[in-house]
Amino acid sequence: MPTIKTFKPYYVKDDGDHIRVVLAYQYFSIVINEIVYHFVPLEAREIRINRITQKVENKNDIFVFQNGKKYESISVANLMRIKDFQLHLASILSPYMVLTKMDVTHDEINAVIMELEKSNIHRLIDQALDEKNEADFLKYTELLKNM
Repeated sequence: MPTIKTFKPYYVKDDGDHIRVVLAYQYFSIVINEIVYHFVPLEAREIRINRITQKVENKNDIFVFQNGKKYESISVANLMRIKDFQLHLASILSPYMVLTKMDVTHDEINAVIMELEKSNIHRLIDQALDEKNEADFLKYTELLKNM
């Protein structure tokens, strides 16, 4: 089974919903049958990950590796089967993989906070009534009235 010798991206590009790991010469090498093959960008040269689904989108792309005059072609799907590759890729992607944005506006968040604060004041008014604490009752009803 092939193993990864070197796997460093030439650069990582953040394209909004996608992350592109671009590869170049000398940055990616693989060992197949105890022979080291180096990546050559003859066909595919990037791995494209969907940030939302966190899945590799170009699994059918072919990477070409060279040792002297020998060439080995390996699909991204086959590379994904190599545990070393998955570990290297995960460490490269970790700074870029963040939770997706919520579709909630600041106004909606502020409205929820206001409702929670009003609910809390109602609870404090109820507590003041239970304890027959007129000063707290007046303070909290005045606060509620001013909201």
